[in-house]
Amino acid sequence: MDLESHEEQTLTSNLQTLSISDPLTNQFNSLNDLGYEISSLQDLASRGSWRSILDKIARARKLSLLQKPHEHLIYLCFNVLALTKLRKYGDAAEELDSLEDFDSKRYRYESFPEHYPNRSGSMVPFTLRWLHAEIPQRLGKRQETLDRLYLLLDFVRMKLKERESKNLDVSIDQWKKREFFVINSISSHHLINKEFGVCLMLLRDLLARNSSDPVLISKLGYIQMQLGDLEGSKASFNRVESLMKEGNLKGLLNETEFKNLVNRNKALIYMVGKDYVSAVREYEECIERDPSDVVAVNNKALCLMYLRDLSDSIKVLESALERVPTAALNETLIVNLCSMYELAYVNHSDIKKTLSNWIARVAPDDFDSSCTRI
Repeated sequence: MDLESHEEQTLTSNLQTLSISDPLTNQFNSLNDLGYEISSLQDLASRGSWRSILDKIARARKLSLLQKPHEHLIYLCFNVLALTKLRKYGDAAEELDSLEDFDSKRYRYESFPEHYPNRSGSMVPFTLRWLHAEIPQRLGKRQETLDRLYLLLDFVRMKLKERESKNLDVSIDQWKKREFFVINSISSHHLINKEFGVCLMLLRDLLARNSSDPVLISKLGYIQMQLGDLEGSKASFNRVESLMKEGNLKGLLNETEFKNLVNRNKALIYMVGKDYVSAVREYEECIERDPSDVVAVNNKALCLMYLRDLSDSIKVLESALERVPTAALNETLIVNLCSMYELAYVNHSDIKKTLSNWIARVAPDDFDSSCTRI
């Protein structure tokens, strides 16, 4: 259940947080207005071409193509992001160490009136603040990351209060998303270390303000399950199903995502009860609706393995890699597939080499090929 238990916080899917200002006062009409060839960097990031990003940034710096102070910060942010995705954490930390304090006047618009007339505030991208908090964990400094994340949460909540006091609705929505993002980051770190009580407190704090978020309620159900509160978990999952039946989408999930969330929640309860046949049925509904639901694909295969149907289990994962390689090419899924090969075949080394060669051709730069265990 690895994929269900911990949703890795990826930056690629949150590149919108790179905006350098609140949308209410944003003076840029497009990404390229924001800075030199920013749209190209974002396109490369969406395709996982992290080495190309490093090359592009090195070239822009060498040729002095960045004209304004905020452009240097955005490029530095993409550079740190790319280094992080390529697991070059020491180099990413060095990049971050080149910065002064984020509150420095050097990083405020009003310090450069010739470039930003009638503009004030910080030009530090939000994602750069988040990366600054996350990098120490990758270097074995877990407590430093947690300390920085909690400070970042205080910063976000301060900004949120400022905007609420001025009724800046568009800006409020942006900062609420950032608050949710940071809390998810914090809870993920606690979840990895099985600090379920802290996760529960954080989730209930969010639910006190948004009691009808199906994703949050599902996470609450999962934490309750980890704490052994199966009845509480069932109640949370039933609440999610009720919201779906009420058609209570509120723009949080589309209909397919919502239905699949309900099915996956049911499947988890079945898996805890070792009713793998029923769990497979729930996951099959998910896959029929959305073949790229990698959680459902992975967990269906695991259930079949628990049912000692190793052949079909392998077929499920291989089929997903053929049909939706971009979605299915996930380290956890590949680890499980290779484990199944080891159980099923005497010549598993040759089969894994074939898989590894295919991965080398199609995977993004940050894919960890060591997961094949060759």
